[in-house]
Amino acid sequence: MKFINKTIHSKNLYIFFIFLSLNLFFFSTVKLQAKAFEINNIVISRPFEMNFNKNDVINEGFKKGFFELVSSILISKDQKKINQIKLNEIKGMIETFTIKEEKFINEIYYVNLGVSFNKKKVFNFLEKKNVFPSTLQRKKFLFIPIIIDENKKDFLFFNDNKIFAKWNNFSKSYHLIEYILPEEDLEDFNLIKNRYDLIEQYDFRDVIDKYDLNSSIVALIFKNKDEIRILSRITDRDNTILKNDTFSEINLDNKNDIENLIINMKTIYEDFWKSANQINTSIKLTLNIKADNENDSKIFRFEKALKENDLVYGYSITKFDKNFTFYKIIFNSNPNIFLKNMEDKNLELNTQEKIWTLK
Repeated sequence: MKFINKTIHSKNLYIFFIFLSLNLFFFSTVKLQAKAFEINNIVISRPFEMNFNKNDVINEGFKKGFFELVSSILISKDQKKINQIKLNEIKGMIETFTIKEEKFINEIYYVNLGVSFNKKKVFNFLEKKNVFPSTLQRKKFLFIPIIIDENKKDFLFFNDNKIFAKWNNFSKSYHLIEYILPEEDLEDFNLIKNRYDLIEQYDFRDVIDKYDLNSSIVALIFKNKDEIRILSRITDRDNTILKNDTFSEINLDNKNDIENLIINMKTIYEDFWKSANQINTSIKLTLNIKADNENDSKIFRFEKALKENDLVYGYSITKFDKNFTFYKIIFNSNPNIFLKNMEDKNLELNTQEKIWTLK
């Protein structure tokens, strides 16, 4: 009976060590990539004619999806550098795609696609073109546009301010900034009116502090006979910058001119935000981190944070034993930013040793 128990015990130990060896083998080689770029609701339509080819429609969707992605992560001047990309290059960066819906209406074929682009391949392609992407970080800004008529010594805040009225009519899915317009408030109007002579120096805190936002853009739009000058006070948390932009031959009473001005202003603000969050993909910092296996929930949160971080180029599990899981992380910035990103996710790291430890 003792012999049988010893045999069973030895067999169980053998199975355990085989299982552990297999785990070490698989975990030491598996690559856990950071998340892909998902572009959804790519709608394409094409007349259903004799030469109709569904593949052509799908390929058009791939192009449209890629350029929507590029519009989200590249500043406007860099977008022009990749206009000549070939279809096979785009396809080489696609991980998966799905046809979410397809239908025929009045001899027109409609399809709605979702396309997943491999983030690492996209970054590699852009780096070869000497352009650097930005993180897909969406942000809400309080937006206060004020038209100042320098000839009449008057300003338009709410009433008759066509930029205020039409601003949110020109939002695109690839825009990272969501604009919150202030409510029409007589008190705010009087506050600004009383500071008209010093309006370029006024910080607008009396108005901004009424809203639960730490980011704002105040656009002072100076109108005269020859040109439009826009002084933008852009504040994100505790940082404020001033931008001066000038536009000629703009008539604020002309519908098309108003629309073009709004589009140009939004491009300026999008470029500012992308530049502030640009990723230097030429930096490939290697970080080695271990996590205690007894805390499954923390490991789950840690891996989730890595997948959601656009600065993480990629990561892998290099070793797994009974105590710790060991990670190798490639990061496109400096260690302090990585630590700050983890801190924002309520994850702390002990950095005293060569291999950092997840606390």
